[in-house]
This record gives sequence, C-alpha cells and structure tokens, in this order.
Amino acid sequence: MIFSRNGFGGADDVAKQCVEYYEGEPLSYMTTTAVERLAALAALAPVVPTTTRTIDQFQRIELPGAPWRYAITSNGGNILVDGLPDPTWRTAIDDQVKATGATLAEVGAEWRSRIDDSWVTKYREADDLFCYLVVRPQAVPEGFLAEWDAWCRTQGWSASQQGRKIYTMPDAVCKSLAVAEVRRRLVESGELSEDAELFTAGDGALDAPMLTAADAAIRPRHGELQELNFTSPNLTVTESAGILAGLEILEWFHEAVERAALTVGDAA
Repeated sequence: MIFSRNGFGGADDVAKQCVEYYEGEPLSYMTTTAVERLAALAALAPVVPTTTRTIDQFQRIELPGAPWRYAITSNGGNILVDGLPDPTWRTAIDDQVKATGATLAEVGAEWRSRIDDSWVTKYREADDLFCYLVVRPQAVPEGFLAEWDAWCRTQGWSASQQGRKIYTMPDAVCKSLAVAEVRRRLVESGELSEDAELFTAGDGALDAPMLTAADAAIRPRHGELQELNFTSPNLTVTESAGILAGLEILEWFHEAVERAALTVGDAA
C-alpha cells in the first residue's frame, strides 16, 4: 500500500501524499486517490493492516483509515488491539517458537558466523521474534540464500529475500495464523458473520500463505512474488506495477466487498 520513491514504478507525475516520515524526512507515499480509497474501504468493512514491520515501524505510518481496531505486525508475531500489543497472543507465539525450533539467539549467532561486511550493511533483530539483513543484492554470494534456508528449515525456521532485505523467520511466526485469529475474534464479537469472505493482498514470499488461505487474493506485478512467478487459483495479479498497483489493489478490494454485499443481499 505504501511506496518509497524507488518504488514509484515510473509514476512520478501522479499526485501523491507522504504517509511516513523517518527521522524527519519523507519516506513512503501513496497516491492521493489511494489515500481516499483506503479510508473509504475502512468505512465499509473490517480492514486489518498486516505487515512484517515491527510495532514501532508500523506505528510511524499515517495510514488512512486509522484508528485500527486490529492490526498485525512482526509478520504475525504481534496482534495490536486498539494500537496496543495483545500479550496473550504474543505469549502463545513465543511458546510455540520455543517448542518447535531453535531460539532467535541460536539462529542469529549461526547467521552472523556466515556473513561479512562485503555484502551485508546491517543485521537486525525485530521485536525479539526474527532477524533480517540489509544487503547489497548484487553482492550476495551465489547460492547463499538457498544454503541458508536449507539450514534454517532443519531448525524450524526459513529464509526469504525481499529486495534489499533477507529475512529469517520461525515457522510459528506467520501472517496467515494471525489473520485467522483476528477473523475468529471478529466472528466471535459479531462484527463478522461466520461465512464472511476473506480478501488479502501481499507482494513478498512471507505473504504467500496468507494469500492462499483467502477466499480471494491479489498481488502486484512487482516484488518478490512476481520474481517467483507465484500464483494460485484464487489469485489476481495487477496490470500495473509500482505505486499505481497499490491503487489497483484498493479498487479490487472495493469490488470484492461490493460483490460480497450483493451475494448476502441475494441470499436474504
């Protein structure tokens, strides 16, 4: 939904609004139409922002449609309820990670032993859940990602790359699991009917389980999933790439919500 200047995809002349500042400098943008369409969508249906960003990284975005009843950060490791992390969910995730694989400290130590400054600019640990590298993509040693992912999978973790970042993630930390939990709570509270459809969007390998779990999903014609040529029977791919794909995704969501409302009306 949000794009840095490098992600505009050639749409430099389209009217835009900055929605994220970092250290006082503009960082991420949406088209002005996308800002309007996301705010309108949030008024029509429960919208759950879902991201690999940490809590702090998410909270610095001025995302139209806020405040959010629910948001998912840290790739599903945290569920925010009215802006605050849910301790019950986080405890369950931490227990699951401990029960199914290596610890963050163990994985981080192994990873740091395999990297060097010739191609890595930063090593970071996110919300005490997972770790990632910021790399020079062209300098990453050939075969490194596949070899590292193979080691991780023996430890209950996995690795994937999205642009300049290589993520290492425990299997228990998954967006689709957090989305399912938020949906369960919305049904339990009566905000959703049990047969309400789930619509999702994403562009990275970490989003793939969430996309395949949805009734219908969409991804942009750019990013990691585009490079992987990812598809599934329920998936739509945008015609546009870059920041215009964000607007196309929002229009797709509006159409999906309208179809779902018509279906309910027909059933009634």
